[in-house]
Amino acid sequence: MPHALRAARPRGRDRSGEIRRHRLSAAGWLLAIGVVATQIPYPLVDGTARVALTAATVVLFFLASTTHAAATRGPAWAAGFVVVAVGGGLAVETLGVHTGVPFGRYVYGSSLGPRLFGVSIVVPLAWAMMAYPAYVLVRRHQRAPDRAAVLGGLVLATWDLFLDPQMVAAGHWRWNATGPALNGIPVTNFLGWLLVGTLLTGVLLALPDPGRAEPRDERIPLTLLAWTYLSSVLANAVFFVRPGVAALGGAAMGAVLLAGLRPWRSDQRADR
Repeated sequence: MPHALRAARPRGRDRSGEIRRHRLSAAGWLLAIGVVATQIPYPLVDGTARVALTAATVVLFFLASTTHAAATRGPAWAAGFVVVAVGGGLAVETLGVHTGVPFGRYVYGSSLGPRLFGVSIVVPLAWAMMAYPAYVLVRRHQRAPDRAAVLGGLVLATWDLFLDPQMVAAGHWRWNATGPALNGIPVTNFLGWLLVGTLLTGVLLALPDPGRAEPRDERIPLTLLAWTYLSSVLANAVFFVRPGVAALGGAAMGAVLLAGLRPWRSDQRADR
């Protein structure tokens, strides 16, 4: 009898873990739906309503990413992700606000709410919310980790081609930098995003993940990544009347996403 009880316990624990994963996955889908629901009315409102939707979108997106990470990679990996992405985002933004490195000189306004070390609190959450879908996209190429990290950095940097013009127009921050610019945003900002995004993705790829080789349901982060891209193109082309932003961001981020979705030679060699 004691032997039978001991044999039954692992199955009970497995069942409990499976239930937990299903619940987290369901919560992740609800949060992802919340992201879309808060972004749809964004171009149709202004003032405090638009600011509230901005903050709500970031928080919901961050929670969706973290919840999916916990469901598919475990609580330990998810905790490491939060420390790396949120902590790294806060650290680099603090450095940027006070020194201009690596993005160029800029300053945050008060519209995004409370600040920590001169950085609006929602900003590190925004780094994390998109760092996770970028990681999920490029981890399929983890047999070429250096190139995968650069690709993740490009995902984040090309996304910012949409983000920065939108946030500057809303008055959430302003640039004091001079020199070459893309749609009014210093080129140094793009290069800074590429550098930080590459380092951030590289660290996430290196986080210990015992189930790294196991297949996972990655639909939530990849759906949010696709939605972010498509909605950014549409909003800038139609609602914000910024065709230059829609064209540059659409072409650049679209090319990066296609590069991430296509198999690489290193992946094909590994499958043989």
